[in-house]
Amino acid sequence: MMRLSLLLFSLAIFCPSLTLAQIEIRAPGQQTLPLAVVPFLPLEPGMPTEVAREVQEVLTGDLDLAGLFSFVAPAAFLSDARRLGLTSTEVDFAQWRMLGAEAVIKGGFSVKGNDLVLEARLYDVVSRRLLTGRRYLGKVEDARRMAHSFADQVMKSLTGEDGPFNTRIAFISNRTGHKELYLMDVDGHQPIRLTDHRSIVLNPDFSPVSKDVIFTSYKGGNTDLYRKEIYSGREAKISSRAGLNIAGRYRPDGREIALTLSHEGNSELYLIGTDGQMHKRLTDNWGIDVDPSWSTRSDEIAFVSDRQGNPQVFIQDILKGTVRRLTATGRYNATPAWSPKGDRIAFSRQEGGQFDLYTIRPDGSDERRLTFGPGSKEHPRWSPDGRFLVYSSDLGGKKAIYVMRADGTGSRRISPPGSDCSHPAWSGKW
Repeated sequence: MMRLSLLLFSLAIFCPSLTLAQIEIRAPGQQTLPLAVVPFLPLEPGMPTEVAREVQEVLTGDLDLAGLFSFVAPAAFLSDARRLGLTSTEVDFAQWRMLGAEAVIKGGFSVKGNDLVLEARLYDVVSRRLLTGRRYLGKVEDARRMAHSFADQVMKSLTGEDGPFNTRIAFISNRTGHKELYLMDVDGHQPIRLTDHRSIVLNPDFSPVSKDVIFTSYKGGNTDLYRKEIYSGREAKISSRAGLNIAGRYRPDGREIALTLSHEGNSELYLIGTDGQMHKRLTDNWGIDVDPSWSTRSDEIAFVSDRQGNPQVFIQDILKGTVRRLTATGRYNATPAWSPKGDRIAFSRQEGGQFDLYTIRPDGSDERRLTFGPGSKEHPRWSPDGRFLVYSSDLGGKKAIYVMRADGTGSRRISPPGSDCSHPAWSGKW
């Protein structure tokens, strides 16, 4: 796995009094900031142009997904776009004002052998000042990672919250003929295979405190729960009780795992330690209880149960043991995912033979449908900042991984073609 060292060039500047800082981050597309993303220029003569194209592609793609920006067409750029100018005194802000831009991203790069230096700057055109800048050191193959990192910094500078672009998405693919666990960037680039179980692997979940992922595998003939260290490749079986060991989900502090076990006869929810030791049985009902998802405060778990007939989403108080039904409509609701902001729960609902995605408040109010049109959309999971959702859809025949904004807009396919891809999970900051 590639490693990237970052050197802080200047502290991010966030000034609430500026026009730029007044973006409503919960309403993408309603108020957009005119932004110019200028192709990065070589810091020295003779540098390869592929780096600049890659950085431009990543920055534009990430910030376009955010839904907060309208982009100044590169064809309209004037002479300042062809000058390096990485200080406020060197930028011709009048040109960018003429083009209607209120912010501009400029940068430079140098390559020596396989070593890459990337300088990136975000300027406020209105107040003619630097908002944030970063200097990145790494390898040429780290160019995309550097660009994702600066896109996160742009989001933080303009909205006050980090972006989710320098993270990873785990998913299941049958590319090899077996369902194996893969990892890819948020934009779908650089997919790598993590398992070689030559069986069926399902339901990945990232540790919130380390570069680990848990998943269920049929490798040994039983549905066992495994943990894998992504960088070292070390793998261990952590729950192999008779029957089901499925849908494991890390507690937000990383100290426990909620999952479904059936070793006592029925499919119930349990808490185990990260070493697999039994901590607590959570549910005790004749129905099937599956798909746990933790609240942000770790005091409640959303899950699916057919205890009242059809599969519905319920919420259990961990300490009190009380259970309440969350979804009041629909005959089949599944795979709940609690937002990291704590304000909404995403889930899928089957109607008319296909699944679509919804969100609802934890008190059961304000249910919103997010997806429409052909294809089943399933297994929603939130980005670490709560702005986006990743999910699978069989639109077009094969299942693929998509991302969209939390309001249902901006959907785009990110998984590579040629195989069925499903069960996505979104990591925390990488």
